This record gives sequence, C-alpha cells and structure tokens, in this order.
Amino acid sequence: MNHQVRVDDGDTLAKRNAVVLACAQALGGASPSIVISLGGIVGSQLVTDQTFATVPVSLMQLGIAVGVIPAAMLMRRFGRRNGYLLGALIGAIAASVAAAGASTRLFWLFCLGTFACGLYGAFVQSYRFAAADSATESFRPRAISWVMIGGIAAGVIGPQSVYWTRDLTPDAPFAASFLAQGCLALIAILVILQLRAPPVAAVVQSGGRPLPEIMRQPKFIASVTAALVAYGLMSFVMTAAPLAMVGCGHSVGDAALGIQWHVLAMFGPSFFTGRLIARFGKAQVTVAGLLLTALAAIIGLSGISVAHFWIALVVLGVGWNFGFIGATALVTDCYRPKERVKVQAANDFLVFGSVAIASFSSGGLLHAGGWDSVNWLVFPPVAIALALVAWQAFQKPVAPA
Repeated sequence: MNHQVRVDDGDTLAKRNAVVLACAQALGGASPSIVISLGGIVGSQLVTDQTFATVPVSLMQLGIAVGVIPAAMLMRRFGRRNGYLLGALIGAIAASVAAAGASTRLFWLFCLGTFACGLYGAFVQSYRFAAADSATESFRPRAISWVMIGGIAAGVIGPQSVYWTRDLTPDAPFAASFLAQGCLALIAILVILQLRAPPVAAVVQSGGRPLPEIMRQPKFIASVTAALVAYGLMSFVMTAAPLAMVGCGHSVGDAALGIQWHVLAMFGPSFFTGRLIARFGKAQVTVAGLLLTALAAIIGLSGISVAHFWIALVVLGVGWNFGFIGATALVTDCYRPKERVKVQAANDFLVFGSVAIASFSSGGLLHAGGWDSVNWLVFPPVAIALALVAWQAFQKPVAPA
C-alpha cells in the first residue's frame, strides 16, 4: 500500500502530519528524558571516578550529533517515513543494550546503549522539520509548535516510566526503566506508519546554492548560534541537575520529578509559541528564550533547596522552548525548498555537536567547581547569542529566488 501522497494538499496535509509527528514525539521524546534522568545516576554507580558519571548522557548527545547527517542522507534516499521507522527500531535496540549494561554493571556497554539512543534521537529531532516541509509559510511556525507539543506527553511518559519501573529489578537497578524505554520505541513504529510524508522525489531533490554560501548569511549565523546556545546551555544545566540534587541531599525521586517538570516546561509553551511568533516575531521570541535561560541560572545561584532546583529547571525549560523554536523558525527563512535537507542537517549537526560538548563538560565542571560554577557559565554564551540576533535584525534581507 502506497502511503505517499501529494505535497500540494496544503495545510490539511501539514496539520495531519503535525498531529502524527506530535504523537511520535511523545514516544520518541521520552527516550532522552529517561537517559537524562538515570544516565548520570547509573553512571555514578558503575565508575569510581565521578568525573565520568555523566558520560552516558553526554554520549547520547554525541549520538544525536553524529546521527543527524546519516539520518538526513537516509531520508533523502528513502523518504522521511522509512527513515523514522528505522530510527525507532534503532531506539528499541539501543534501550535494550543500555538495560543490559545496567544489569551486568558494564559501563562501556551501558555507554554504547546510550550512544545508540542518541542515534534514535537524531531522527526524532527532525520531526519538527518534517512537519514544516508540507506547511505553508504562515502555518510553518505553528506546525513546528504542534510537534513540540508532543514533548509534553514525553515529559510525563519518560520520568513516570522511571518512577514506576525503577524498583522492578532490584538486582539490576533501573534496567527495567530502559526496557520500558525500548517498548515505547516499538509503539512509536505503529504511529510513524500513519505518516503521509512528501514523496521521495521531493525529498531527494538536490541543488540550490552551495552550503557555505547559505551558512554565511547573517540570519543563518544568528539563528544557528541562538539554537545551539539555547539547546547547549539547557543540556549543560540539565545534565548536571540530577547529580547536583542528589549531591545536595535530595532523593532520586526528587531529581526525576525535577526533570519531569523541566521537560513539561520545555514543551508546554508549544501550545502558544507559534502564535507568539506570529504576533511578535521570530527574533523577539528567540531573545525572550535566551533571557529566560539567563534567569534560570540566576535562580540556580540563589539556593539549593528542592524548590530552587525545580523552579530553575522549569524556567530553563520555557527558555529552551522560546529560544529553540524561535531559532528553528528563523532557520527555515534561510533556505529554498530544494536546499532544505542539507541545511536542516547542517543546522542539527552544529546544534547537537555543541550540545554534546556542553554535556561532556557538565559532569567534570560539576565535580570540580560545584553547582554554582555550572550556572555562572550560562551568561557569556547568552550574551553572544543576543548580540548576534540583534546584529542580524539590522542586516538587509536577501531577496528570495
């Protein structure tokens, strides 16, 4: 049965795809929240040098960065739907490997599993672009927001999976949580089968301007920088937060709930972020997100109670939503239809490469300098991103082809 349909169905097709992709996001987005909630905690149980405790989480982020270009190439060749089916299958296998690593107490095997979870995440991260592919320019920011709304469910599904399964295998702490993660990826396959992606001919279309020419645009430089700062700092702080909470005497349950509130705050505003962009502009919403990220660091510096951690994580999540969705919408203005696949892949490679670096440095900095040092390092990147967004706003727009 042919599941490919015409691209010119307008926003009826775009809305249908956005709903399907939001459901897939709810399931696929639960995967990183499980790894983030447990990766550092399990890692700390498997290594003696706590500097390496967050390496499993960092490797997941690295897997996303490494996977975005191969994922884009696969989807150019075989179409988005087939690529997403493969990604979900990888996710199920990856979670099983992570569970095996946790149960056998083999750090390298656990790390291999979390890295492969990142490869699954590379496919999931492009859901937002898939929603924009068949949307009109006016609906595009809302289509992206609709997909991100699926993260609200992911914010509940992931941490609650941890909460309900963490004690099912007492001889292998948290292994059951990773098995639950694999089951969610298998369910995602059933959802992705409902996607009516653009035809392969449209996806594999090549040509357009050379990538370096596109990347030299002031708007591209500013939007990608804003995206990598919003996402990189969110990952930097979020990776350290569960370990910092446990280190400050709070429970694993408090840490998992903190991540749950954080993920809900990441995706909850998506109900209205698209409308905010339509009303105030993409750059303005991006700036608001960056300022909220700085505010989260200020809250983190003001105390170490559970409330301080949770409020900081919630504000950080909202900041990520505004900053990342706003920057993603700005990126869609930088390319022509035939250039979209290569530009999207380049954008995600840069963003998630920076996220991987931020995540790797987070554990070492937390171990060496404490929670305050993590928060102080938020401010310089935010200042740079704000300056670049302001700079591009004064550049002369390039006429479309």
